Amino acid sequence: MDASFAFAHNAANIKFEDIPADVIKIAKLDILDTLGSALAATTLAPGCAEVAELVREGGGAQESTVIGFGGRSPSWMAALANGTSAHALEYDDCHLIGKIHSGVTSVTAGFAVAERIGKVNGKTFLTAIVVGIDLGCRLSVAALPRIRGFHPTPVFGVFGAAAAAGRILGLDEGRIQHALGIAYSQAAGNDQAHTDAVLTKRLQAGFGAHGGVLSALLAQKGITGATNSLEGEFGLYKVYNGGKYNAEVLTSGLGKRFEVSNISFKPYPSPRGTHASIDGMLGIVREHDIQPDDIESITVFKSPMVVKVEGGVEKRRPRNIVDAQFNIPYTVAVAAVKRRVGLGDFTEEAIRDPAVLQMADRVTVLEFPEFGPNNFHPGITEIRTRDGKTYTRRVDEPYGNPDHPIPDEQMIEKFLECSSHSFRPLSQQQLGNVIDMVMQIEELDDVGAIVRPLG
Repeated sequence: MDASFAFAHNAANIKFEDIPADVIKIAKLDILDTLGSALAATTLAPGCAEVAELVREGGGAQESTVIGFGGRSPSWMAALANGTSAHALEYDDCHLIGKIHSGVTSVTAGFAVAERIGKVNGKTFLTAIVVGIDLGCRLSVAALPRIRGFHPTPVFGVFGAAAAAGRILGLDEGRIQHALGIAYSQAAGNDQAHTDAVLTKRLQAGFGAHGGVLSALLAQKGITGATNSLEGEFGLYKVYNGGKYNAEVLTSGLGKRFEVSNISFKPYPSPRGTHASIDGMLGIVREHDIQPDDIESITVFKSPMVVKVEGGVEKRRPRNIVDAQFNIPYTVAVAAVKRRVGLGDFTEEAIRDPAVLQMADRVTVLEFPEFGPNNFHPGITEIRTRDGKTYTRRVDEPYGNPDHPIPDEQMIEKFLECSSHSFRPLSQQQLGNVIDMVMQIEELDDVGAIVRPLG
């Protein structure tokens, strides 16, 4: 039987009380992190304002908040804008193994639907978000090793968004299964957006959120979707992955073990593949008080796949902001020169900083086969100084991984930093109320109260 049957049954029937407290805590942080990332992108990320403008031009029912920009739009269109913004800065969550960003699809889809129907309580919402994130991550992990070319966040995230939205809508398992089938007809996204450093990289996350909401609403209306969407003759894994997947990973421990536990949060607004190198650089220059002028050369060792995507010599001169994000020479150079890497380092002005670019010229990225061909996370950073000394640091678990978590207080600080860049200014009282509501969301009668002040 297709795994979609088990996923639909779980989505429709799991109870809030079935979810462990540690999973609930991570889900809350993911909600806060997703909202903060979306707010910051409204002024810092090219393309987000244009998407929001197009959504507003479309008119329609005033259902769901367009986060950061204000106004309300039909739920699936608000999800498009919010999903795009939440992913635009590369500051959102990342699954440790599946290499998928899940909050940008499930959380934004969940809020959009919750506002559409109104009075959705916190326990229902949290349950739906956990279901959606778990589903998207399971699909992604089961596909490893993936055929390169597909972007996992929208391809697998659209299923998680559909499940989350379906649970919030109160669909039975039959209709949730149809929602998953409808989502399969919209599962799309490619890595050419990375290669060409274009804005569709962030827009694809919006497509996933949009597709998930639309799938659940169509299923609610009685529209049917493929019932063997995952393992059928022309199902997801046959069409997208050449029939190669781990069936056990899909449903093992479903409803008892949650991939939410493997979510990482980001201390830097760049892809996770850059973070071990940034951690290594910051650790060395801070510990040994190495100044930029002291550095003769920098060598970074990463897995072959990361070197190919983020480490080429051409990366020393980022073409644009997206190119700077997916860029080990640039991000490591920022860390070396400024001793931190933050939102302000990914603007059109910042990526032309002569001091950073001169440092980037000293960075070489090499393959380290011991890491395996596709492992995003570990890295070795080596600095050679002008006086002939060499400093080396290996990082296997970047800061923010489950085994090296960011403290809750720092996650709240990150949200406040992000929110300070919102297109529509927010008062400290408003932000404090949002933080309190998210961290105590299970006590809310209406989760719409969280996002309404953000629009």
